[in-house]
This record gives sequence, C-alpha cells and structure tokens, in this order.
Amino acid sequence: MSGNHMPEQPAVDRRVQRSRAALMAAAVRLVSERGTTALPVAEFTEAANVSRKLLYMHFGDRDGLLVAAAIDLVERELLPRTVEMDGDLREHVLATVRHFAEHRPFYRPMLTGPCAFAMTTKQNSLLGSLSRDTVRDVYGDLEQQTLNDLALVITSGVSAVVNDWLINADDPLDPDAMTDRLQRMASALINSRSGGGRVR
Repeated sequence: MSGNHMPEQPAVDRRVQRSRAALMAAAVRLVSERGTTALPVAEFTEAANVSRKLLYMHFGDRDGLLVAAAIDLVERELLPRTVEMDGDLREHVLATVRHFAEHRPFYRPMLTGPCAFAMTTKQNSLLGSLSRDTVRDVYGDLEQQTLNDLALVITSGVSAVVNDWLINADDPLDPDAMTDRLQRMASALINSRSGGGRVR
C-alpha cells in the first residue's frame, strides 16, 4: 500500500451493506404503504431482492429488521440535519418533530405494532444525548447516574407526547404547534427548577 490509498473494501462487504440497506429501505416503504408491520418476511426479502437467510442472519427476525430500519432512518435523515444546526434548541426540536411527521405513515404502525417497545427503547437511547445536554445545562453538575436517569425521564416523556401525537392527532400534523407545546413543557420544567411562577 502506498501514499494515501486506502485498501479496497472487499466486494462481499459492499454487497452485504447494499443488501442490508435494500432490506431497510423496503421495510420503510412497505410499512408506509400498507400501514402495518404485520407483513410476511417474504414481502421484505422479495422487495429487496435478497434471501430470507440474509434477513435472519443480519436482523434476527422481522421485528429486528423493522427496528433497525427505524433507527437507520433517524440516523440518515434526522441526525445530519441537527448536526448542521447551531445551538438553537427550538430548531433542533422542530427538525425532530418534522422528521417524525414527514414519516408518519411509517412510524405510526411501528408505534402500534409488536415492535413498539423495542423501537421506543432504541429511539430513547438514540435521542438521549440531547436530553443529557439539556439536563446538564439546567441542573448543572450532577452525579453521572442521576444525570442519565433524569435524561431518560425527559426523553421518555417527550417521546410519549410525540408518539401520542403521531398516533392520534388528526391530519395534517402541525410540527410548529407540537414544537411550541414541547417548548412550553421545557419552560415549565426550567421554571420549576428556578422557582419561577406557573407556566400557562
């Protein structure tokens, strides 16, 4: 190997990555179109043009594929948007809410199907770092376990409100109104910490 040339990635690895990506894309598309996660494994593998063996080998089962597809969607589409933003919390929240609203046809069945618990757990883990920063800003230095616990409480609570909105709110969803609602919740928490008055 000479200069700055990186070794070529083996063709088999690229094929596996393409197959995984095709399966996750098929999962998002089929669940969005059908409005349910209760689809046979064969539908996902046929849509992605891969074998059932590959799905089981890389995702374990259908629910494993669906949860991986949801996390992949967040990592590919949402996280890059928020990384590019400055420290404006409202813009971060609005980008997050818009992402979930845009993909409501996928997330709604995910949140009401058999993999809802696994998806919510992964979602909270993925978005928890944002909550840890907020908790640290509001409460200052905390013992690590307390910081993690408070971040989990906040992330879980916000997720519950957003998930309820995705599942039950009438169309069309209004991301700006939901962002305002979440900001009022945040203000209430911050004001209660600082001894402020009631938030209306």
